[in-house]
Amino acid sequence: MQHEVSALTDVGRKRTENQDAFHTDQKLGLYVVADGMGGHAAGSVASKNAIDVFVNEVERRRAEISRFIDGTVGREAVSRLLEDAVRKAGEHVFQTAQKNKEMRGMGTTLSALLLTPSRGFIAHVGDSRIYLVREKDVVQVTEDHSLVNELIRQGRLRPNDRQQERYSNAITRAVGVYSDVKVDTFDFELMTGDTFLLCSDGLSQYLRSADEIGNLLTNFKFSELAQVAIKMANRRGGSDNSTAVFVRLNDETNQDINPNLPHRVKVLSKMPMFQHLTYKELVEVLNISEVRTFQAGQYVFRENDLGEEMYVILAGRISVESDDVRLATLGMGGHFGEMAILDKGQRSANAKADKVTEALVIQRKSLFNLLQKDTSIAVKILWCLTQILNRRLRSTNSALLKASISEEADDLSNWTHLTTRDD
Repeated sequence: MQHEVSALTDVGRKRTENQDAFHTDQKLGLYVVADGMGGHAAGSVASKNAIDVFVNEVERRRAEISRFIDGTVGREAVSRLLEDAVRKAGEHVFQTAQKNKEMRGMGTTLSALLLTPSRGFIAHVGDSRIYLVREKDVVQVTEDHSLVNELIRQGRLRPNDRQQERYSNAITRAVGVYSDVKVDTFDFELMTGDTFLLCSDGLSQYLRSADEIGNLLTNFKFSELAQVAIKMANRRGGSDNSTAVFVRLNDETNQDINPNLPHRVKVLSKMPMFQHLTYKELVEVLNISEVRTFQAGQYVFRENDLGEEMYVILAGRISVESDDVRLATLGMGGHFGEMAILDKGQRSANAKADKVTEALVIQRKSLFNLLQKDTSIAVKILWCLTQILNRRLRSTNSALLKASISEEADDLSNWTHLTTRDD
């Protein structure tokens, strides 16, 4: 797997010491950025030591990565490895601080990206960031563990509120401040051409929008990107150390990469149940789904089967039938089975492939596990389901009202007809 890399760190215009650190290993596919904090050079000690311990732990357990690549273990093993490595780094930084009063309370952010032939893995703590540029989309795939972000999430602060400046340096999670830390992990399928930016907040605070990253990729040579990005941050203020690590996948011969991934995300995003999910959240849903192919004439399920799966059509055509009556025909983007999955109710009709059909299949248990794990996704999906049920209820009420009016009209017509005959 071929990676193109452009990386640089800079002290900035206001600081006298650079407390940022980074690591790149193209052979292993490991990239890390850390932004230290603490007086008396403690911040630089924290960031450097955290990266050293983290990288050494990943190197020590690289056989587990190899086992994932050859299919011996699942992707959860790699995410667990990265989480363990971050926590070990945090324990080391914390213990180092306990031995030196001047370093007490030091800590660091740590954002790491591991690229295997088929999947990317992220481990993240703090407010450094990782962006993904895929085709025309630029997505921040990490969440800032900052007081500002937490206040925005709670609705107590607006995204563009000037009061953000009061809390700009406050983070809610860091490596090494305590002996243990909660680590965000995330994994996703890769595409040829995927480009990543790992950066400290000394750079991200000067990005007017994520789209500026795409503009940099369009207008400059890849080898110049880190230098150009840091110059931009310094030109706009340079109030902090800044670090930029750009990584791009260039291996077009890699057979493990899935070329259909953008299509799947796009189809999923248009489904009413998932319409409010972010790109990252849609990828989380894709992670729990599987792709199945149904041959022409093959039943997806039959009437009265228990409903434990929902389906989204990627290609092909499905007919929904009951008592030999065709109720609906669904093509690409069509979805069915989402209601029965909520209560494992019986299927109300047959679903059969008219021709070779490829569909995303989401199992009830996997979906519920995701909702329990991620409350943000749970709230959005449940809100969408509420809206869907509300629309269906209104539609049913409207149909019943029309049927009732029609029946009354028929009764009135019959009564008028009989009265006329009696006269």
